[in-house]
Amino acid sequence: MPALALLILSPGAHAALPRAASVPGGVALLPLGPVHAGQPAPRAWLGEQPVLVTAEKQRWIAIVGLALDLPPGAHELRVSAADGERRLAFEVRDKRYPEQRITLRDDSKVRLSPADEARAEREIAAIGRLKRHWRETAEHAETDTGFALPAHGRMAGRFGLRRFFNGEPRAPHAGFDIAVPRGAPVVAASGGSVLATGDYFFNGKTVFVDHGNGLITMYCHLDRIDAQPGAAVAKGQRLGLAGSTGRATGPHLHWSVVLNGAMVDPELFLPEAPRGKAAAGAKPPRPAAAR
Repeated sequence: MPALALLILSPGAHAALPRAASVPGGVALLPLGPVHAGQPAPRAWLGEQPVLVTAEKQRWIAIVGLALDLPPGAHELRVSAADGERRLAFEVRDKRYPEQRITLRDDSKVRLSPADEARAEREIAAIGRLKRHWRETAEHAETDTGFALPAHGRMAGRFGLRRFFNGEPRAPHAGFDIAVPRGAPVVAASGGSVLATGDYFFNGKTVFVDHGNGLITMYCHLDRIDAQPGAAVAKGQRLGLAGSTGRATGPHLHWSVVLNGAMVDPELFLPEAPRGKAAAGAKPPRPAAAR
């Protein structure tokens, strides 16, 4: 397994747009044309899923989430604007994410009983519906796509790792892990409203924050939830306390970003890509969110 980077992560200022990475699990930034006074924002769809469109430097930009299982190659965005409808072609490059092998003492979290399997499948379906949620804001102009880190701690697991639990292949790591002690505060990465909360078999106690226009963040493995569904939250407002609920080997925050229904790399929404000194043999809590 590759060495993990050791670094301290602190909340920071937001950037105007996420960084572009047209790979599975990344974000494509696609120009849609100039902003004209009096004309509404264009609308865009990837498949059947609406896509976030925002204005930046007098241009309309589609901010497209690319799912981890999206095949590399040519894809199309459907765009509807004042001058009609068109198809916008773009390329998705291949990316090979590293492997991560995790050993859990409780094998029942890997090889599930029929009852646990049924519960997990119900929860995966429910979370899938939340990920596809769409709440449109006025002219797509109110969505802050520059995030602050939701916790202060050491990076413990990057997005996209191809994971094996007790030798069994499972879904890639669809989030960013921050090693923090139990009870550490977890805050909203940006303003929005609490879409849902829950206590899930894999993700443990989780808060979903809807930032508008298909941009959603998830905060998993919490020890305590302090947010109420439907409540407005500001950037930096506390959502709960970090813990190790669900499938986790130790206290940490698993933070996920969902864009037009796709789980994408949270680091792309931070002001800078985290940098740090590699430290072989470091053993932070291992990422252990949904399969």
